[in-house]
Amino acid sequence: MEIKEKEVLAEEHFNRGYKAHIDGELIEAINEYKTSIGLCPSAVAYTFLAWAYRLLGMYDKAIEECLNAIEVDPDYGNPYNDIGSYMISLGRYDEAKVYLEKALRAPDYEPHHYPLYNLGRIYEKKGDWLKALEYYNCSLEIDPEYELAQDAVLRITTLLN
Repeated sequence: MEIKEKEVLAEEHFNRGYKAHIDGELIEAINEYKTSIGLCPSAVAYTFLAWAYRLLGMYDKAIEECLNAIEVDPDYGNPYNDIGSYMISLGRYDEAKVYLEKALRAPDYEPHHYPLYNLGRIYEKKGDWLKALEYYNCSLEIDPEYELAQDAVLRITTLLN
């Protein structure tokens, strides 16, 4: 099979995986993402595969797939943020911070409000309310409609009053 044919087929499997993912069919999504990656590895497919694993509570596997995404495309910022988020869920705050800072520096990454919000989560978990509030507000400067950051600002403001 020619490279172009593999790329087209990989995209078709990715799209089927994404539809299954959105429909809550995570095992089917995982299988489709793996098929897509087998045909033509992409950072996006690895990142979505990781997300599906995370939804199944398989954080270590999710982190592993994000690391695969980074290996394919180190400039793609999404897997850095996702690893950071997954590590926060595991209580590995210092490790998470390293990946979130890499997300902020990644050349191919626009939604910087996510890693800023996640850095706020770290500081909130550590009890540094002022630093958490600073990061949450930075997140809102980029996306004033980001509800998680809005809720976090309200929560921290309430704690400080």
